[in-house]
Amino acid sequence: MSATTDRPLLRIVPFRAPTARLALKSVSTSRGPLDGAWWPRSRDLTHELSALADVLDPLSGRITRIAVNATYWPAIPSKVPVNGHVVRVGWFTTELDPHKILLLSHTTGSWNLLVIPPETNAPAAARLMAAASDSARPPATASALMAAEHALHGSSMAARDQGSEDAWEAADDASSYRAAAARPCRLVTAHAGSPAQGPE
Repeated sequence: MSATTDRPLLRIVPFRAPTARLALKSVSTSRGPLDGAWWPRSRDLTHELSALADVLDPLSGRITRIAVNATYWPAIPSKVPVNGHVVRVGWFTTELDPHKILLLSHTTGSWNLLVIPPETNAPAAARLMAAASDSARPPATASALMAAEHALHGSSMAARDQGSEDAWEAADDASSYRAAAARPCRLVTAHAGSPAQGPE
């Protein structure tokens, strides 16, 4: 005699590590106005901040506060969930560069990241991420890097390159995250075709 049940069969869903399009300077690099760059996928700050902090939290110590400039974000949450705890979010209009985000942690002190607009095409985003995370480059502010990119490449910055975007999205983000997290450097994820860099 066989037993029947109305319960649906359990489905196994593969685990995906938190992903963020993020490039960071190596740990040995001296501090400057920027520690790297972050390219969010949308302007949904609640979702995007959780994904970003989920990646940085285990690498740098618990993220305790996040500060953003309100200029380019339609809605700013007061708190976001991060790896099982809640992080407060503050916003500024004049005290913080409009193209920068600041994340504070117990151990590293702070992360100052260039925020690349979500609508930026993949080639422009790759150039900006490389510039913000290049230890050999003279220090520059977030707005200075954005202005330089705009001066060199103009409106093509915002034109979507669907092929490049698809290639970026098709990359194995979970593998990139695990490989980078095991290294003593601060490059977290890379787009397709960009190797993770080790410490200098």
